Amino acid sequence: MLEKLQAIEQRYEEAEARLSAPETYEDPALVAKLNREQKELAPLVETYRKYRGRKKDLAEAQALLSDPDMKDLAQEEFALAKEDLEGLEENLKLLLLPTDPNDGKNVIVEIRAGVGGEEAALFAGSLFRMYSMYAVGKNWTVETDSLSETELGGIKEICFTISGDGAFSRLKFESGVHRVQRVPETESGGRIHTSTVTVAVLPEVDEVDFHLDPADVEMQVFRASGAGGQHVNKTSSAVRLIHKPSGTVVECQQERSQFQNRDKAMRLLASRLWEAEREKQETAMTEQRRTQVGSGMRNERIRTYNFPQGRLTDHRIGMTLYRLGAVMDGDLDEIIDGLVTADRAERLKASEE
Repeated sequence: MLEKLQAIEQRYEEAEARLSAPETYEDPALVAKLNREQKELAPLVETYRKYRGRKKDLAEAQALLSDPDMKDLAQEEFALAKEDLEGLEENLKLLLLPTDPNDGKNVIVEIRAGVGGEEAALFAGSLFRMYSMYAVGKNWTVETDSLSETELGGIKEICFTISGDGAFSRLKFESGVHRVQRVPETESGGRIHTSTVTVAVLPEVDEVDFHLDPADVEMQVFRASGAGGQHVNKTSSAVRLIHKPSGTVVECQQERSQFQNRDKAMRLLASRLWEAEREKQETAMTEQRRTQVGSGMRNERIRTYNFPQGRLTDHRIGMTLYRLGAVMDGDLDEIIDGLVTADRAERLKASEE
């Protein structure tokens, strides 16, 4: 482990040296790459340096144990340094776990109403609001890429991009089926209905991550429309892209410019195709471990929102909270922290077997 840490510190220092070289700034892409690498390595390097410093303190305290005048002080310092080293060693093990290369990326979120008709569509709107409020709290930005609404103001389907540092690392466990239990506004008898909404969270990929051949993509343009089919744009600015080899179709209609809609649609298409390829590879690896927090597939029920009891349950980690109102207002950190911790614990366990 120490050899690995030394090599990582060397990589960090090399990136630091290259960033201080004037010629590096002639290449903006290289600067961005080096900054990203430094940022990723910094927590590990800082912890390793603390570990090394406390190890030195431990050795010095041990050497003073034989000095009668310093023995009491040395024993106290020895015990403190030993305790600190144990904690730092555990942190280093966690930090050395392989990181998801997509963790620092923006995310594309797709929410679709499932079983439950209009009530499912209304809850899809509630989830969009929940994620939007969470993003605002993190100083992230939210851009709607495509939206299909119902007559009563629900959402049949919405695709939106959340841009911000570490967005994917925090939201990637949200993929799956979200179940809601509540009395719909349209229900006169006061009966509780159960509906479902599916959420898919994809990292926003670029050309470096996934090459999309323009020759494989057919573009169609149409007029953007709102609820009930009313046209909200008099020009054909909305864009539909069809990936001919796979049949994948994406649409983007929120921007006024056809060029902007095409650019967004291309990024969404690349992300969907990348995700499909990743899922195909994971399915082929039949011996691959499934982590405690689940595969994140869209057909996996991950969470229940019970409104009559004000209760939220995440089925993957057995977490139940009785503050559903706060969660629906975007207070998701306790749930997400629990999912991240469970994932790390499972991966640490796997690495030690």
